Amino acid sequence: MDKKEIKKRIKKLCDEINHHRYLYHVLDREEISEGALDSLKNELFKLEQEYPEFITPDSPTQRVEGRPLEKFEKVTHDPPMLSLFDAFSEQDMADWESRTKKIINSKIPTSLKLRGTSANSHFAKAARGRQKSKIALDYYCELKFDGLAMSLRYENGLFVRGATRGDGKVGEDVTNNLKTIESIPLRLRKPNEAELKKIGLDSWQINQLLNAVENSEIVIRGEALMAKKVFNGLNEKYKKEGKKLLANPRNGAAGSIRQLNPKIAAERKLDFYVYGIANATDFRFKTHEQEIKLAELFGLKILRDNKYCESMDEVNRFHAHWEKNREKLPMEVDGVVVKVNNLALWPVLGIVGKGPRYAMAYKFAAEQVTTMLKSAVWQIGRTGILTPIGILEPVRVGGVTVSHVTLHNMDEIERLDLRIGDTVIIERAGDVIPKVIQVLPKMREGKEQKILSPENCPICGSPAERAPGEVALRCTNKDCYAVTLRRLSHWTSKAAMNIEGLGPKVVEQLVKEGLVSDAADFYTLSEDDVKPLERFADKSAENLVKAINEKKEVDLARFIYGLGIRHVGEETALLLAERITNYKLQITNLLDVLKIFQSIKIKKLEEIEDIGPIVAKSIYEWFRDVKNVELLRKFEKNGIIITQHATRNMQQNEFKGKTFVLTGTLDGLTRNDAKAKIRELGGKISSAVSKNTDFVVAGENPGSKLDKAGELRVRVINEEEFVKLIF
Repeated sequence: MDKKEIKKRIKKLCDEINHHRYLYHVLDREEISEGALDSLKNELFKLEQEYPEFITPDSPTQRVEGRPLEKFEKVTHDPPMLSLFDAFSEQDMADWESRTKKIINSKIPTSLKLRGTSANSHFAKAARGRQKSKIALDYYCELKFDGLAMSLRYENGLFVRGATRGDGKVGEDVTNNLKTIESIPLRLRKPNEAELKKIGLDSWQINQLLNAVENSEIVIRGEALMAKKVFNGLNEKYKKEGKKLLANPRNGAAGSIRQLNPKIAAERKLDFYVYGIANATDFRFKTHEQEIKLAELFGLKILRDNKYCESMDEVNRFHAHWEKNREKLPMEVDGVVVKVNNLALWPVLGIVGKGPRYAMAYKFAAEQVTTMLKSAVWQIGRTGILTPIGILEPVRVGGVTVSHVTLHNMDEIERLDLRIGDTVIIERAGDVIPKVIQVLPKMREGKEQKILSPENCPICGSPAERAPGEVALRCTNKDCYAVTLRRLSHWTSKAAMNIEGLGPKVVEQLVKEGLVSDAADFYTLSEDDVKPLERFADKSAENLVKAINEKKEVDLARFIYGLGIRHVGEETALLLAERITNYKLQITNLLDVLKIFQSIKIKKLEEIEDIGPIVAKSIYEWFRDVKNVELLRKFEKNGIIITQHATRNMQQNEFKGKTFVLTGTLDGLTRNDAKAKIRELGGKISSAVSKNTDFVVAGENPGSKLDKAGELRVRVINEEEFVKLIF
């Protein structure tokens, strides 16, 4: 983009961010997720850093938050309530630390002189020796709550006023509602001298503090929030009463704080955690950690999971641990607030724009972010379906960099009104495939192009058609080269035959050389056939042929799944295997399988659990297609043996009839292993959480299925608990 386009993009970003900030902070509504809004702000910040001439005084980067609501009295914050800059990676944090050290190196001498610091003080000595050694910084890490920042003012030890952040300078007086929160003391606890000495305070500090508790003011800053357990309980109650459900814990807390009737706020059972003492400089604390320990002595609640870290490496480990384990916390958190622990350095580092230089919000990987759709291409699957794939401006979401996203089909594209060049919100939760969930039409510049439905297959050029009653486009050529490749790769995949060394690239080589035209041809390959292929030699050819021959004995359910019958996934294949095993106790050859399927009427197939008319018709027609019958006979001729399907143990098994949903990434088990074990023990797998779900197994980075489980009160177990159940 040239400078004119950059300026225009910055203006669009400012308008869009201001719109969503107004909805979120003033009207208690949101159209996009916080992760998506963070992504817009991050893009704006980076553009303004690169082109500072386009920064305007009203840019979202130059202020803190939105306007306060009109329904409460206004409160002026002294000192102002600052917001924080965001970091999204270890590199971002390393850059922040580097900038911090550079500022300290350049400012400590002048700063010390202005403050009249003794020439023999610790900091003066450090400043004089800064050329000889690098400055070592330590940090205090606090989990970043997804709640509402609050300011509590205590006068003579008594809680007199509580206010929302508002725009950072002016907030709203919500004292009565905050008084309903049990973790906010109405009067500060007065620590004794022994307790104050234990946290490292000297005699002067102790006198100042004890005097302030009785005769002066202390300003506490912290976060009001709603615990996940409370949120789930309230929604269950509201559902029974026919009331509108709370969208999420953060919105639930916001609605509580802004209730005019304190009784309604009291019902919400909010919590409050301290993250600082605003007038801490009055007491000359040495470290922020010391400040937090004092707040606890005052009778305020602190999160004990917060941690002092000696180095940035330790900060990164703390961040990684909680990104993986945040679901174990009773409240929602979206990152780690990292603060320079040495309070003497805070005024040296100062404040720039909207936030302090001495702190950084180190966000967890967002599940929703914004990016730009650069183009769209069409891919063809094993059943001939054409799927649109979006090519994105690369962006990190859910801990990975994403440059491609599924657009599903033309109906979905039209529903979203999606165009090439659009700014879009994409979502990735756990191991779910990224998808576009929303378009931001106000970001359009008029150059965007509509995505057109293809008239022909992009691979073979045959006509593409839309079957009656379906949304998907399909290549009409059953022998399409791309369909053949996809079908063969499906056969060799882990969930089907699981043939090691026979990935998509090798499959394509075999097809190009004319060695394989269908799945049965794999079992006729010799070492001499494979050796001439690129990247193959004697040993690798021997290993591949051996791996193929070792899979000539095939579990019936895997065999049915591997055939690639339209609409037949792993669970349906398993149901079919169980059903035809009941027709004949001993099945050893494919002719038995063929005879049984050709004898089953559509109505009988529809009677099988979870198989409807469309799936039944697909199965029925597949086993009566001449080419498919010939393929099965070819498998038989080439030595494929069907192993007796292991029927599920349906006797006295706690898994019998239980439905499991898997979400997130498992450490000790592959997802396929976990599914196989559940089936073996008589359980069922579902891809969606419903009222009929018995267990949700949550691994690392679980997705929206975990939230759904909370809403429906479905039992959630972690991987460790799951392993104990199955072994």
